[in-house]
Amino acid sequence: MWFVYVLKSISNDFIYIGSTNNLNRRLLEHNEGQVPSTKHYAPYEIEAYVAVKTEKRARELEKYFKTGSGKAILKKRILASQTKP
Repeated sequence: MWFVYVLKSISNDFIYIGSTNNLNRRLLEHNEGQVPSTKHYAPYEIEAYVAVKTEKRARELEKYFKTGSGKAILKKRILASQTKP
């Protein structure tokens, strides 16, 4: 399985979208500062993830979630639903 994940910085107002085939390892890499684009905002927690069968589909979904309309869908349909009772 491949995962498209959303990380939320615990200490800053920063969200990161990425993809991986090993979610636990990737979270550890982000939290240990091994990822240049996120090391300044660590530590992180997983806010949400979507599992898909192929790397190709994960990369396509990650790319979409980084667009304007993708971010809107992500915030409105996936992230917002976690804060409601």
